[in-house]
Amino acid sequence: MMLFKKKVIPIPKPFTAADIRIESSICTGEKTIGFYDKSTKKLLYSELVRNDADIEEFHRKYGIDRDNK
Repeated sequence: MMLFKKKVIPIPKPFTAADIRIESSICTGEKTIGFYDKSTKKLLYSELVRNDADIEEFHRKYGIDRDNK
């Protein structure tokens, strides 16, 4: 039973679902997911990824259907 419905955050401008990227640290192997800015070559609005559930949560948070992105 879900008591609270989580709010969907709009995708930050000028990004789209196609700009989502997962990067991995060379040293530690730590993974982060976020929106990749091609002009600065940086991952913005990034979050730590520990498992597949974190990836699903990132997509859900922005209202993105992971299968159709």
